[in-house]
Amino acid sequence: MTQENFSAANLTHLDWQGQAQMVDVSAKQPTVREAIASGRVRMQAETLTAIQAGNAPKGDVLGTARLAGIMAAKQTSNLIPLCHPLPLQKVEVQITPDPELPGYQITATVRTKAETGVEMEALTAVSVAALTLYDMAKALEKSMQIEAIHLVSKTGGKSGDYTVMGNG
Repeated sequence: MTQENFSAANLTHLDWQGQAQMVDVSAKQPTVREAIASGRVRMQAETLTAIQAGNAPKGDVLGTARLAGIMAAKQTSNLIPLCHPLPLQKVEVQITPDPELPGYQITATVRTKAETGVEMEALTAVSVAALTLYDMAKALEKSMQIEAIHLVSKTGGKSGDYTVMGNG
């Protein structure tokens, strides 16, 4: 591929030689951006009951998972090669029991005022919170399943707002 026949419009994370690059966002104006992601951890009803009762061998499953999700959002650019390091103004991780699943629903909300969005930070927060929940409770059940991690919505930026249709 030569520089003359390369179309950067469609391949923002590749240079004219086809090599990965971090996108230059220096010309963009910082705007308020927010992303919400969710996922779930499915488990046996007995495992859910034990976690709710505080009977997990490793201690505070939900508090540890929530804190891990917050910390993960702040480390996203260290984990995903082409993500920009961003000043995060808000990271909230909610872990809600769902007896119908049975298991837990995890939601992360991340907000910044920056030149690029925080979708990856929200997705990373949910992913690491789910992994930590699994780690903290695996002595109770190894067959837990981490499922349906997805972007629920995002606001701000050139591409506009996005909200998932349906229940994800």
